[in-house]
Amino acid sequence: MALFKRGNVWWAYVTLDGTRHHKSTGSTNRRKAEAVEQQFREELNDARQNLPKAKPDMTFGELSSLFLGEGMGRPHSIERLGLLTPFFADIVLSALDQSVLRRYREYRQREKPKLKPATVNRDLSVLRRIINWGVEEKYLVANPLGRLRMERERRTKRPVLSLREERLLLAAASKHLQLIIICALLTGMRRGEILGQQWEDIDFDNRILHVSHSKTPEGEMREIPLAGVLYELLKADRKENGTVFTFKDDPIVRTKSAWAGALRRSKIRHFRFHDLRHTANTRMMLAGVLQEVRREILGHTSRRSRDVNDRYVQIELPEKRAAIAKLELWLEAQAKLLDAEEQNVNHAAPETAQPQP
Repeated sequence: MALFKRGNVWWAYVTLDGTRHHKSTGSTNRRKAEAVEQQFREELNDARQNLPKAKPDMTFGELSSLFLGEGMGRPHSIERLGLLTPFFADIVLSALDQSVLRRYREYRQREKPKLKPATVNRDLSVLRRIINWGVEEKYLVANPLGRLRMERERRTKRPVLSLREERLLLAAASKHLQLIIICALLTGMRRGEILGQQWEDIDFDNRILHVSHSKTPEGEMREIPLAGVLYELLKADRKENGTVFTFKDDPIVRTKSAWAGALRRSKIRHFRFHDLRHTANTRMMLAGVLQEVRREILGHTSRRSRDVNDRYVQIELPEKRAAIAKLELWLEAQAKLLDAEEQNVNHAAPETAQPQP
């Protein structure tokens, strides 16, 4: 230990790469001074390796700003930060514990009484991810939420868009949203994947869409055969490069307002955009597509839905093409049934009112 007393106060002296550094420990107690000297030595070593200096008193607001400044924020994270920041911005990270999280749940419940536990869990997942990033970047020694327990979520029924509802929704949707909806229903892609899709990643010769940007590493650059309807729509607006889905030549970043407007005008029951992905999966299942093939097309990564033998299952492109063909045949049959049903309703003779005497 390189400790020397000046008066009654211990000073730490550390030599690193031939340079001598010194600092007052501010303590008259040798044991406390040793702890300060060790921390001083670690800080100097981190600085020599160009590592960020640990900041135990950093607030969540400061850390989230660094997180976004490094370009780590995805649309989902940025959206959740809008909810997290008002509550957590001024809280020191080392003060985070279960009691703070309980107050956050109560705060969110007051803001939105019908809020589901799953929604708050998504908030806290982003909170934990940002703090984990802080640990990786050496701003923090450890994650105070390393043992964060999520609230138990109840399984809820997921609505599936019927073909009749699909027609009403498309008729009420703006032109740029129509193509996005059709893409979601025929590929099962996530909204972020659709909005990030690039023209150069669509192989028109082989009718294959390579997912440009996925939420998960497993879903990155997966191949999805193009259904005939989607192929023709994309081909009609084909470009050499750039973002596929645009509005007035600008990439579409959000669909929230357009989606809400289409739902309102269509007068169908409430759906989330993500329900289109579930609808695509359900339709493929009804068309007879095996679970393993559906999972590869949709880019599913849920461990709960995977079997230990799945790692040995290799889904090839021909199997995916066959799956999309089955989906198209199923949709064609369902459309004929719906057309016949609507035709019968339209041709049904209304009852003639009897004239009053």
